[in-house]
Amino acid sequence: MAGKAAKAAKFVVNAIGEYQYPWREKLLTKYKDELSIGVWKPLGISGRRRARLRKEVLLAGEDWPYYPERKEMRTKRKGHKVDRIAAEKRARTAELMKSMSQKLLDYKKRRWEKKMKEEDSKAAKG
Repeated sequence: MAGKAAKAAKFVVNAIGEYQYPWREKLLTKYKDELSIGVWKPLGISGRRRARLRKEVLLAGEDWPYYPERKEMRTKRKGHKVDRIAAEKRARTAELMKSMSQKLLDYKKRRWEKKMKEEDSKAAKG
């Protein structure tokens, strides 16, 4: 009885071993150029089989070297330019309003001095 169970277990192990892909040999020989995705070329391996190979490699604890290269991050801002400019204008206005009281005092002083000069020049002529 024990012999039959051992034979059955060996049969199952052999069947599973045959079912699993010998991925190391396939990666190094047959599919080396086809696994890296870049420029289109006719496939020698389907996407489903490629995914299965990748999964088996990762489950075996090895790295998958065929990931496509990452593109640069997008630097273009989203949204409307008007909104961005309006926010910058509001910030600048708030900054300028801090010095507004001093500017008003300077303006009033200049006007008063101009008025005094005009009065002095009228008094000198007259």
